[in-house]
Amino acid sequence: MTDFAKTRAMFDIPEGMIYLNGNSLGPMPKASPDAMMRFLNDEWRTELIKGWNTKGWFMQTNTLGDRIGKLIGADAGSVVVSDTLSIKVFQAVGAGLSMVPDRRVILSDTGNFPTDLYMVQGLIKLKEDGYELRTVEPEAVIDAITDEIAVVTLTEVDYRTGRKHDMKAIIDKAHSVGAVVVWDLAHSAGAIPVDLSGSNVDFAVGCTYKFLNAGPGGPAFIYVAPRLIDTVEPVLSGWYGHEAPFAFTTDYRPMPGKIDRMRIGTPSIASFALLEAALDIWEDVDLNDVRTRAIELMELFISEVETRCPGVTLVGPRDMAQRGSHVSFKFEHGYPCMQALIDYKVIGDFRAPDMMRFGITPLFVGDAEILGAVDVLEDILKTESYKDDRFQVRSAVT
Repeated sequence: MTDFAKTRAMFDIPEGMIYLNGNSLGPMPKASPDAMMRFLNDEWRTELIKGWNTKGWFMQTNTLGDRIGKLIGADAGSVVVSDTLSIKVFQAVGAGLSMVPDRRVILSDTGNFPTDLYMVQGLIKLKEDGYELRTVEPEAVIDAITDEIAVVTLTEVDYRTGRKHDMKAIIDKAHSVGAVVVWDLAHSAGAIPVDLSGSNVDFAVGCTYKFLNAGPGGPAFIYVAPRLIDTVEPVLSGWYGHEAPFAFTTDYRPMPGKIDRMRIGTPSIASFALLEAALDIWEDVDLNDVRTRAIELMELFISEVETRCPGVTLVGPRDMAQRGSHVSFKFEHGYPCMQALIDYKVIGDFRAPDMMRFGITPLFVGDAEILGAVDVLEDILKTESYKDDRFQVRSAVT
């Protein structure tokens, strides 16, 4: 049984703050400063170039990948960590297209995170071969999967509404017509149980700075099903994924039979130090416990807001089986209201045009934080303090 009081004590959250934004950027683990100082003082400073061997830097892409793999139901040796999520989306979709060379349609949904769509649009421009990105409403995806689809690329949990796709049903439909599926786990990894192996997933990508708490700009990861790894084309062919990277030959040969072929360039070892510390928190955590507790907290939050906060409307499904681990509410004055909440140290975020979004992360959020956040929201709505001029000013990041 996961001890959430213990995990809460492992995060350095400022006193008096209610942090409901771990779905956008996880808070700093208390172990992070020491982990970074160890890297600086005991690795980089003392080992310098030797650290690639003596400290295992060269294979951290894989050792950290295996640690993340345990949290997403992936087989050992099927996940590597490096680069950014956008790059991994490009890499995965490109690899998927190479598996279905006679098809030209990439299917996604209108709830997908925009950067995923942007990367696909850029890939299409580079190919200049009649490819099409087709988007449909999230609820219409499964019916839109036909035998003309090459790749289906989706974010499992909608970044705005929290709606969760039925991963297994979509994969089964796609495979029945010969299509490949790429999953973005940005709002899944560390938030909900995921079973990549059991669901017969082809490709999956994700980030580590949200629910996995690796810090701003934390590295991304990519999963490739072991059944595909020996034949999949990396698309982005960097030296780190070469069969013999230190032979320094001028022709690219992907690493045979290993997830290493999905590595690209030299990773940030400094960011790996922070990720390592963050993953230590998960050693005694059961994601099924996290999911059960998150559902309890989301139900409490929704019930309290709907009872006490008129004019605020729930977005997304009420059925918790169809929801990830964040809750969004529509409100006509959503942006200034969120700024007022932040001013009172209740941290969520805003998504255009009118959504206030709150991450429900049991590792550091409990009943007290939920009830305290609703107390503040209720007061802001009653006093209409969100109308203050200072809350109307749009910041660069919302």
